[in-house]
Amino acid sequence: MDLSTQELEQLKEHLLATDEEFQTIAHQHAEFKKRVSEIEANPHPSEEELQEEIKLKKLKLTLKDRMLELIHQNREILTV
Repeated sequence: MDLSTQELEQLKEHLLATDEEFQTIAHQHAEFKKRVSEIEANPHPSEEELQEEIKLKKLKLTLKDRMLELIHQNREILTV
């Protein structure tokens, strides 16, 4: 079952309110996203910042994949 955008958002909101793992992962993802944005906003980032950006982008993808796993594991909530 593919989820509509509205269903996906409802499920995300539900998991943010009820699932501790999802909350933690979503918070980490947001923090990494904020730091990546800071680095990208710097017109002359250092080599260390560029390496940090690469690492954070990989970590963000890993976290996003896990959030999607949790969403798909909990999609039956929408049918209840």
